[in-house]
Amino acid sequence: MQLTINTRAFDFPDIALPEVWTVRYLTEEPPLQDVGASARAAARSLLDDPRMKPGASVAVGVGSRGLDNLPVIVREVVSVLVDGGVRPFIVPAMGSHGGATAEGQRGILAGYGVTEDAMGVPIRATMDVVQLGALDDGYPIYFDRYAAEADAVVVVNRIKHHTDFKGPIESGLCKMCAIGLGKRQGADAIHRFGADGLRHIMPEVGRRLVQAGNVVGGVAIIENERGRTASIEHVPADGIGRAQEQALLERARRIAPRLAFDNVDVLIVDEMGKDISGTGMDTHVLGRVRMPSVPETEWDGPNTRMVVALGLTDRTHGNAAGLGLADIVTRRLMEQTDLAVTCTNHRTSQEGGAWRGGIPIVLEDAESAVRAAIGMCGRGDRTAVRVVRIRNTEAVHLLQVSAPLLDEARARNDLEVVAGPEPLNLGVPVGATT
Repeated sequence: MQLTINTRAFDFPDIALPEVWTVRYLTEEPPLQDVGASARAAARSLLDDPRMKPGASVAVGVGSRGLDNLPVIVREVVSVLVDGGVRPFIVPAMGSHGGATAEGQRGILAGYGVTEDAMGVPIRATMDVVQLGALDDGYPIYFDRYAAEADAVVVVNRIKHHTDFKGPIESGLCKMCAIGLGKRQGADAIHRFGADGLRHIMPEVGRRLVQAGNVVGGVAIIENERGRTASIEHVPADGIGRAQEQALLERARRIAPRLAFDNVDVLIVDEMGKDISGTGMDTHVLGRVRMPSVPETEWDGPNTRMVVALGLTDRTHGNAAGLGLADIVTRRLMEQTDLAVTCTNHRTSQEGGAWRGGIPIVLEDAESAVRAAIGMCGRGDRTAVRVVRIRNTEAVHLLQVSAPLLDEARARNDLEVVAGPEPLNLGVPVGATT
């Protein structure tokens, strides 16, 4: 994306970047010691379903998030299924991501190491869907064509809180069935109703698809505060979108990444992307949701006055969905952005893309962006500005803070000051040298 920028209007040359201290957030759910063994155990339980008879074709849905150990987990699942006598193949289950093209979605999987050579099974990608009935009010139910043609369907996904709404069923196996395997048409239809559609329609569509689409169950992943695999569970068909998935969501909420401080004047995020969060940056970590139908006062998380995003991850493939959650971004981030892919995602998410699709203030470089945020955050005394810097909204266990947060960091048992003071070096990502 080519930009012509006049930075003079937002230049704050009198503001010096603050010194920072590196702080480690000590809360952590222990990660799994043997991810492969847990994945195999969950997959073996899938074989108990009578539809998993020898020779059955089994579609394995895999999504677009950059989950910890994703290729390991998927490989172990398909390996157990092959050993069990069925014929698995992988289908991208990611709605309209990848520019709403089959090759784009195949490319996202390849970026995570989920390829035919690595997994040992075919990958069948299509944007074609079939309609598998409707809800009682006539609302159509769409399903990936390859998945619909299979004898059985398995979904592999992380369970976590959603960045758009709150409800008993949020991101997870049910959503992957309804939206991920619904492809662009299914995602479009649900997002048309905004947060209410996600909260009420999505779970019902997912539960119906479990029956109509021969979904035999799922492999549910929960990640800890550091984005590391904490648990892998088998969820049978009757647990998807119901009590078992709801209980796993409650556990995931308790150990989800969260910012260490409740009040932040300037939050610097080194990188954002779809592999990090559906909104590029987790709204619960930012403390802002920016949805027309969801009041900010109802959202959890910290009070952040200004958010500065410095760049995109490579694995987001130019998708800057959620860009409008930031107040200031850099030229580099905008030049990394594929507007066609980003706008497709915003179009599909509809209400979620309306406010989040806006372009923030764009400044020439990271230093200009941070100086402007300090100057515009509303603190008259700029030496009192509470600055926090994180790598991304999954990696919140290591952060940099300015002097006004130092006393609090030293007083708390869950925080450890590990380095500093040192200059704020925006050219080196947080944690790169620690």
